[in-house]
Amino acid sequence: MKNMSASRALLLLVVAMLLHLVTCTTTTTTSTATTHHNTITKAKTKTKTGSYPDFQLLNVKQAITETKSRPLKPSQYQELSMNIPNDSGSEGKQKLKLFHRDKVSFNNKFHNHSHVFHARMQRDVKRVVSLIRRVSSGSTVSYRVEDFGSEVVSGMDQGSGEYFVRIGVGSPPRSQYMVIDSGSDIVWVQCKPCTQCYHQTDPLFDPADSASFMGVSCSSAVCDQVENAGCNSGRCRYEVSYGDGSSTKGTLALETLTLGRTVVQNVAIGCGHMNQGMFVGAAGLLGLGGGSMSFVGQLSRERGNAFSYCLVSRVTNSNGFLEFGSEAMPVGAAWIPLIRNPHSPSYYYIGLSGLGVGDMKVPISEDIFELTELGNGGVVMDTGTAVTRFPTVAYEAFRDAFIDQTGNLPRASGVSIFDTCYNLFGFLSVRVPTVSFYFSGGPILTLPANNFLIPVDDAGTFCFAFAPSPSGLSILGNIQQEGIQISVDGANEYVGFGPNVC
Repeated sequence: MKNMSASRALLLLVVAMLLHLVTCTTTTTTSTATTHHNTITKAKTKTKTGSYPDFQLLNVKQAITETKSRPLKPSQYQELSMNIPNDSGSEGKQKLKLFHRDKVSFNNKFHNHSHVFHARMQRDVKRVVSLIRRVSSGSTVSYRVEDFGSEVVSGMDQGSGEYFVRIGVGSPPRSQYMVIDSGSDIVWVQCKPCTQCYHQTDPLFDPADSASFMGVSCSSAVCDQVENAGCNSGRCRYEVSYGDGSSTKGTLALETLTLGRTVVQNVAIGCGHMNQGMFVGAAGLLGLGGGSMSFVGQLSRERGNAFSYCLVSRVTNSNGFLEFGSEAMPVGAAWIPLIRNPHSPSYYYIGLSGLGVGDMKVPISEDIFELTELGNGGVVMDTGTAVTRFPTVAYEAFRDAFIDQTGNLPRASGVSIFDTCYNLFGFLSVRVPTVSFYFSGGPILTLPANNFLIPVDDAGTFCFAFAPSPSGLSILGNIQQEGIQISVDGANEYVGFGPNVC
């Protein structure tokens, strides 16, 4: 009897262990599946939380395959825009396709992924330096405008953007590729006659062919809104210099812009007669910053100071979108307060309280991410910066936490601005810790693996896609924003994340 009881007890113990194993396996499978979408949750504790998966899978093979895909030609995008409506068809909001500049080939040269990556990082470094210089308290940068017949200075020292939209300029509308930039407050396009212009894909815009083009006088209220505007022969002049050495100079005008089937009249734009830089085929720039002269600011009078966008990687086959109007604000997003910096009104600041790796919150003081009364520090969301930057102390703690949880992965030498890289050649997929942003007020944004461990060549080298900031400013870059719907409700001072993905 004792032997039978012992056998029965042993059998029950084995069954219990098997049931526990099945439960754990099911939980792990479910957690892995949820990492294919962006997860926004509430924090439970300040050190550890089980409210999102600890680990997720990075599809190494797919990521390497995508680095070898050739970009589309501009004509292919033009065909797509003719066959598929750009706008939602709803009154009060305008929707455009959005795509990465590296996804479109504007010349006949074939650039491999390593070449494209290094070029992007070089632009990014210049962008960050100029952005920091712009927001630094008390700093001013002057530029002499000799060809305007008067001296004009510009404090708008930004870097060029990374994403393009296609809009119509003038009447009848002439389709043009435009760079979007959430840190600029000017809309401009290259114009005839052009004293100095860089190469663009579409024909130069000719104001003489547009029935709606109207120059702006120096005494106009619109001219007064341009930062450090100049005047020549009674015409309002502008100049913008960018961090990568690009610049545009010309006259200010009121013009009609067409977004899909929506027509927006009397938009103040710069008609650039002297332009240079690295805009890679684009005709100009669509400023989406927080100032009154940006496209969003000019739309605010009629459609609310609001827009929503979803960025996609250059290696995906899908398009992102850019949508304007208060009706574009999604239901179900996780909303956090929008923070304004009176010293840098063009930029969109958000509150960040910490960073997470796995299910642990990295021990970083929240003070590191705060915006001071003098306008220093803080966290800026920027579509034109690729790689997210954190102050060095925060970055190093964040990076070390990631290294501690990826000890099983083979390391590689640093590449470009990245100091934490891995040799994943031969892997089909790897298990990596979850990376999360803890926002002020409670929401947590959990990033997909492709948003923080990215291929830097086509040979299997992947790097942790963050970098230290040379100042106290943090920048939330577009690599980390990819695939996440982000909405800016300027009227109500909120920024939303989700609920949709692209």
